[in-house]
Amino acid sequence: QVQLVESGGGLVQAGGSLRLSCAFSGRTFSNYGMGWFRQAPGKEREFVAAINWNGDDTNYGNSVKGRFTISRDNAKNTVYLQIDGLRPEDTAVYYCAASEYTIVVIIPDQYNYWGQGTQVTVSS
Repeated sequence: QVQLVESGGGLVQAGGSLRLSCAFSGRTFSNYGMGWFRQAPGKEREFVAAINWNGDDTNYGNSVKGRFTISRDNAKNTVYLQIDGLRPEDTAVYYCAASEYTIVVIIPDQYNYWGQGTQVTVSS
């Protein structure tokens, strides 16, 4: 069974940066496409970023393009989300997800496993 554990969230001032990590275990990491989603209170889950199995293809949600960078290290079984230029509207719980599709996946229903989430709070 795949397990995903996010870390790196916290409270940061607007304009600051964070790097979220998601540790993958239980299966062969390189067999999975990976993604990040977020959900703010009272809002629907939002696609943030996705990466294919070897990291050479990525996709980003429109609201984060140019500020967020997704990457993965298959040797460390970890996917990262570098967040720069944080804004108060980025405040949300950020979730890591794994898809049995090895390509970039942006639809939540195509992800098979989800982490518990890490809170990111941006103060103005």
